[in-house]
Amino acid sequence: MLMGTSVLSLRMDRELLDRLRDHAAKRGMSVQDYVVRTLIRDDFDERFQSAVEETERFYGVP
Repeated sequence: MLMGTSVLSLRMDRELLDRLRDHAAKRGMSVQDYVVRTLIRDDFDERFQSAVEETERFYGVP
């Protein structure tokens, strides 16, 4: 199986980036490694879906 790489570019505000840096530093990781590790967690899909649903309720999306 061939595995390639892709680039994901994110734009975020300073407050969020600072929070990510803090979380990563507590684990001795770079921000990039912390984000990737978070994305591959087993429960990420469930947590992401829950966040989407909460956002939709907040904005009143049917």
